[in-house]
Amino acid sequence: MRILAALSLMALVLLRPAVATAGDSDLRQLATGDDVRAFRAVGRLEIAGQGFCTATLIDTRLVLTAAHCVTDEAGGPIAPEMLVFRAGLRDGRADAERGARRVVISRGYRPGAEGTGALAADIALIELDRPVDPHIVAPIPAGAMAGVRIGIVSYAHDRAERPALQQECRVLARESGALVMSCDVDFGSSGAPVLRFDGATPQVVSVVSAKAEADGRKVSVGADIAHVLPALRAELTASNGVFWRSADGGARPETGARFIRP
Repeated sequence: MRILAALSLMALVLLRPAVATAGDSDLRQLATGDDVRAFRAVGRLEIAGQGFCTATLIDTRLVLTAAHCVTDEAGGPIAPEMLVFRAGLRDGRADAERGARRVVISRGYRPGAEGTGALAADIALIELDRPVDPHIVAPIPAGAMAGVRIGIVSYAHDRAERPALQQECRVLARESGALVMSCDVDFGSSGAPVLRFDGATPQVVSVVSAKAEADGRKVSVGADIAHVLPALRAELTASNGVFWRSADGGARPETGARFIRP
């Protein structure tokens, strides 16, 4: 049975503690300068002063996040000037703070569409208004997914001032370009980097798109960026505009699965 058949809309029982999948590590708050040093490129993306997502500096001027973080309730793009990226934010202080100049949204993204195929396109690339000095905040480069062991760094509604690291979680399944994972996410974690740690430095291999339940346990769903990111980079290079494709084209898959955007 495909894992989608076991996914269902998650009740918002935020008071119930999360139970880690066997072998997964717990979330650890990055509370000190030493804790956060390797992850300063992960920051809080503030949206029109009304909410936030998590995002990652992957180059001196490029930030990766989820597409639904940079679109409004009607599915239209949020103006770049309404976005602020605060790298390494901890207790009100950021290692770097930048506005956005341009935003590129995956052309496969369909607001409100269900199914892992739709979530696989939930990716956006933001060009900052000024580069970030890599000696102050070293970008975390993008890489390709390999194996099943991953980790995640994210902000969330109950830890909005400090990021948290889950050093180890797992890919449970791959569906239509999306990864179903055991990683612990919550509201505010959208756009958070899913990382592989098997090299000399971490690499971003996915961004968090949604959370759901599978067989009674919490799971997260993320877009595998390997096939989408090169196109986003190319579109950003090719034009000064903000890219957007309306949601009226393409069939929306009916899987019976429902997801909550964290």
